[in-house]
Amino acid sequence: MRERILRAIGALCLLAATPASAATLTEVTGFGSNPGNLQMFEYVPTGLAAGRPLVVYLHGCGTGVTQVDNETGWTMWAEQHQFALVFPQQKTSNNASRCFNWFNSADQTRGSGEALSIKQMVDWAVSHHALDVNRIYVTGVSAGGAMTVVMLAAYPDVFKAGQSRQGGPYKCATSLLQSSGCTNGTVNLTPQQWGDKVRGAFGWSGPWPRLSIWHGSADTVASPNNLTELMEQWTNVHGHNLTPDVSDTVNGYPHKVYKDVSGTAVVETYSITGAIHGEFVDPGTGPTQCGVASTYFLDYNMCASYYALLWFGI
Repeated sequence: MRERILRAIGALCLLAATPASAATLTEVTGFGSNPGNLQMFEYVPTGLAAGRPLVVYLHGCGTGVTQVDNETGWTMWAEQHQFALVFPQQKTSNNASRCFNWFNSADQTRGSGEALSIKQMVDWAVSHHALDVNRIYVTGVSAGGAMTVVMLAAYPDVFKAGQSRQGGPYKCATSLLQSSGCTNGTVNLTPQQWGDKVRGAFGWSGPWPRLSIWHGSADTVASPNNLTELMEQWTNVHGHNLTPDVSDTVNGYPHKVYKDVSGTAVVETYSITGAIHGEFVDPGTGPTQCGVASTYFLDYNMCASYYALLWFGI
């Protein structure tokens, strides 16, 4: 009897020591009418409980989903903190450089184009994984950073917060012809004019999404001027002036925070001194580190996805 008990205990120990099968990046089809003709991929930790958050990641030009799921650290964080990920992917048939068409009027409008396709992906993920509709977030870099702002403006009733890196203001352009002015940083409007563009996207009277804005100071692809214009747009949306409530440094980089009357941070900016255009990672095994450095993923000792987690409150 004693021997049988010991064998049973040993078997249970082996079962407990065996890790659950790892989740995989999976393409989802049939998620909606998909007017923007995008692809949808998801990463959902095995056995994810109901009521967990959702993060939507929008890639930059020239990259795709398989290049950003691990390199950015997001799948690692999804496992550690138990949330679902949705990765929309652009097709070259829509944009030869595989950029999201943040500058096209149809694609930046609620209820049409790429914006609606991404919203349909969110709806599919929420319904199939019983996710928390009050904890849906969006983040992106480059064209994905600009598209992040599109989603916050067009669907403020869906997204609670966002992080835009190397992007620009909502409706900085409404056509391909106008887009170069945005990327060159020559579109300079007043905070009120910028804010009116967001308020005009949807008749929204509820709380606006919070926005974390990142830009490299040496970016020659998307002008660093866009950090200022984007900050002016979203502080105006939140009814804040241009004076930050906090001005400090994080890992040596200038960081500013703008808070509402209740003391909640509603807008923040990070200027990554000397950084060129790309995704910010910090390879290593430390608790705040992530990513793999390569052509589009730049090691500036700042893991953007980690700080997004903090901003989102995951």
